[in-house]
Amino acid sequence: MRQLFSATRIKPLLVSSAIALSLAAGLTAPTTVQATQISANFKNTEITEFINTVGKNLQKTMIVDPNVRGKVNVRSYDLLTEEQYYQFFLNVLEVYGFAAVQMDNNVIKIIREKNAKTSAIPVVGDNDTHSGDEMVTRIVEVKNVTVRELVPLLRQLSDQAGSGNVTNYDPANVIMLTGSAAVVNRLVKIIERVDRAGDQDVQIIRLQYASAGEMVRIIEAMNKSTGKAGTPTFLIPKIVADDRTNSVIVSGELQARERIAKLVKRLDSELESNGNTRVYYLKYAKAEDLVDVLKGVSESIEAEEKAGQANNRRSQQRNISIDAHEDTNSIVITAQPDMLRSLEAVIRQLDVRRAQVLVEAIIVEVFEGDGASLGVQWYHEEAGLTQFTNGSATISQVGAAALAARSTPGQRGSTVVSENGQTTVNPDQPDVDGDFTLLAQVLGQVSGMTIGVARDNWGAIIQAVSNDTNSNILATPSITTLDNEEASFLVGQEIPILTGSTAGANNTNPFQTVDRQEVGIKLKVTPQVNEGTGVQLTIEQEVSSVSGATGVDISINKREITTTVLADDGATVILGGLIDEDVQESKQKVPLLGDIPVLGHLFSSTSNTVRKRNLMVFLRPTIIRDGETMNRETEKKYNYIRAKEILRKEQGLSLVSDEHLPILPEWNDQLALPPSFEEYQKQQAEKSEQDKSSQHKSHKE
Repeated sequence: MRQLFSATRIKPLLVSSAIALSLAAGLTAPTTVQATQISANFKNTEITEFINTVGKNLQKTMIVDPNVRGKVNVRSYDLLTEEQYYQFFLNVLEVYGFAAVQMDNNVIKIIREKNAKTSAIPVVGDNDTHSGDEMVTRIVEVKNVTVRELVPLLRQLSDQAGSGNVTNYDPANVIMLTGSAAVVNRLVKIIERVDRAGDQDVQIIRLQYASAGEMVRIIEAMNKSTGKAGTPTFLIPKIVADDRTNSVIVSGELQARERIAKLVKRLDSELESNGNTRVYYLKYAKAEDLVDVLKGVSESIEAEEKAGQANNRRSQQRNISIDAHEDTNSIVITAQPDMLRSLEAVIRQLDVRRAQVLVEAIIVEVFEGDGASLGVQWYHEEAGLTQFTNGSATISQVGAAALAARSTPGQRGSTVVSENGQTTVNPDQPDVDGDFTLLAQVLGQVSGMTIGVARDNWGAIIQAVSNDTNSNILATPSITTLDNEEASFLVGQEIPILTGSTAGANNTNPFQTVDRQEVGIKLKVTPQVNEGTGVQLTIEQEVSSVSGATGVDISINKREITTTVLADDGATVILGGLIDEDVQESKQKVPLLGDIPVLGHLFSSTSNTVRKRNLMVFLRPTIIRDGETMNRETEKKYNYIRAKEILRKEQGLSLVSDEHLPILPEWNDQLALPPSFEEYQKQQAEKSEQDKSSQHKSHKE
């Protein structure tokens, strides 16, 4: 008990005794009492008893981990306040490898120090006053340096094996520190000084005579040649050219910025010559197309300078020359340095690789047509006839054709005796054949089955026909063109169309005028690539074919779409379509007789027609911004055609040998150069050696 007594509250006992004596003497008690002070003296004391004593003195609930064991030897020669006493308690725990985690409900957990960093220790901020060996977590925001480079240095100053922990979060550039408050505060001070040392400012230097892009190129080349590999990153300035304002932007340490600024000002001096000549070799644009644009830009700049000539130091007349050299696709410009800079910026922005668009159209047309006709036509020599136009041939046409086809019998021979007694014998004349032309025309109109019956004075024709038409047209035209460039595609033929005829006097020297019209599948498109993945397309799509001849000329079937659509890259859109169904029934009959059930079919002609047509046009644009995408699309089309040829060869031909069927070679986009003379000689020597070895081997066998 003497160990416990040495740590009891001494000052309260003294104060209580003084108050009792004062009351006994009839004196008034003082209005204020001094703060409680505690003396700490523990010798060879179990650590659990030490913890319980401190909890009792501080009036706090202590929960001790079963792994907390050992004895404590410590003595304090000073009287401690409650705050100092609690810090003394934390110091003792830290020395013996333990830590105290204070909860919100006035409970303190005593655990091993290495387990404290994963417990519910408080997260403090910049204004919190935690100190000593209290376990805390603090998040520090770093503004000027990267936490990834700073954290490895801080870990060397923190007890990572114990209660300390240093972690970085790169997206927010923050550091999370865990450990005793004294160590955490020390690390925070180090971070603040390092973060302040890495502070970098930005300086903008506007140029008067030199070009910003050329200035940056010179300085970067100089720094690359004079720089050392061991130079710290924060001592290397970053330089960027702003062509719009002709300025150089420098960021970095103050001394590095000042060194670059002095160099830029010394280089930014006016040239002695009034003009310069530059040659710009273009990569993508056409030189002759850019000349007009550059001349317009130079005239606009001159107009602005003339308007502000009063404030311009250089008011002399400008001599500007802009020409195109088509053979080398280059532009030659002679102008003052500032004008050269402006025109150079225009050339740099216009001479860029333009996007291309692969447009694939899909045209699908399905046509179905069914028809059936049945009719009976009657004829009587005295009673007249019934005929219906629904049939392919009328009975009057057949009768007239049959009559014209009959042969006429020739005149029979006779014997004639003249007055003088001479006898003349006339031979029989041959029969005259009938004209089968009209019969051929009538029979040429017959389709299906036609049966004719003629007996006595009656005749009848029965006609029956059924037709079925199915067609499925699938066309997939595709075309590739540059952005904002019109492209057209045609697969078909040119057919002659009679446009007029003229006859001369007395029908002499007549002539006709003929025009040719394109018939087939047409595709005309103008793409415009937007900022994102969209493509605006102005499209003219046409599918035409010759349907047949008319009384004047030929007739042409035509399906055409003209529209402007907006589609995403690689998406399929519908341009237009038609769904058409036509059902027709035509019936001709003799009044009254045609209405008789069943027997009425003998006095009527019926024709039914059903037609269905489905036509759809789809389109899919693909933006090609680089050569790799173009190569991939080309390979896809190439391999598709090659697969069709291989399939055709596998199926074979019935009458011709399959060996001569053409097949494209395998796709190879690499440039195959012919071998050099030395490589060719080496290949020939290797081939000769292989032939000799094979011959020697065959002789041995």
